[in-house]
Amino acid sequence: MLIDVKLFSGTQSRYLAEKIADYYGQPLGDITLKRFSDGEMQPIINESVRGAYVFFIQSTFAPAENLMELLLMIDAARRASAGYITCVIPYFGYARQDRKDKPRVPISAKLIAELLQAAGANRVMTMDLHADQIQGFFDIPVDHLKSEPIYISYLEKQDLTNVTFASPDMGSVKRARTYAKYFERNLVICDKYRKRANEVAEITVIGDVEGDDVILIDDLVDTAGTLCRAAESLMEKGARSVRALCTHPVLSGNAYELIEKSPLTELVVCDTIPLRRESPKIKVLSTAKLFARAIRNTHEHRSISALFVGE
Repeated sequence: MLIDVKLFSGTQSRYLAEKIADYYGQPLGDITLKRFSDGEMQPIINESVRGAYVFFIQSTFAPAENLMELLLMIDAARRASAGYITCVIPYFGYARQDRKDKPRVPISAKLIAELLQAAGANRVMTMDLHADQIQGFFDIPVDHLKSEPIYISYLEKQDLTNVTFASPDMGSVKRARTYAKYFERNLVICDKYRKRANEVAEITVIGDVEGDDVILIDDLVDTAGTLCRAAESLMEKGARSVRALCTHPVLSGNAYELIEKSPLTELVVCDTIPLRRESPKIKVLSTAKLFARAIRNTHEHRSISALFVGE
């Protein structure tokens, strides 16, 4: 007999959690967040979770309160004798701080992994981590979903006869190659050099894009500096058009203004993070159906890899 499933949402991911619950076929669980006058928060689960499979849906984008709320929800469920606690984290914050690249800095992604486990999480489900090896920071199972099924379904409805796929930097080559291989198209690489964090100094295009419709592939777009500079470089090399697929729309600072002024004709993102504002160039695809299927497969002890492209 299958154990009861309980789906709960953090406050900042409710827009997505409601869609996931609709696809899954049951309403979200009853949870409230009490705030004290000094700013402290206290999640209160208003229904029994004893022995249940509990799924907490919450992206951990800024501010850090989103992470704190998730940790407190996990602790509340553990103390209420939940049978199995899974954190559904569509966007895993701090994932870019995955190594010690200079003296006296933290490996923040590792610390977040330890905090989730210390709070009582039994499993983590996320999408498009900045680096695959972050899974190794956990001593519990990690379901690392990919956005490829969502984007490939979107692209299959379009004319790709003149398309070339591109990586905006060396770190996204593997992602871009997945699309190039699937659609049997060419791949080019933008070699990026930075003087300092969040500031691109120079981009060199490796490959021929003359007359092509180029699609840039990346896991996230933050300040949009790299993406817009890559688009400019590709157009200078003779590309006919440039658009981009980036899973997580962090879009900090003046990212919206940069995108709207850039040569990009379209930026397609997922709903792992809510947009701060609408833009005529930004299109949002939903991850809800994929997460709902992954939650069901987890509960029914079925394969998660069946949800990946080529599996």
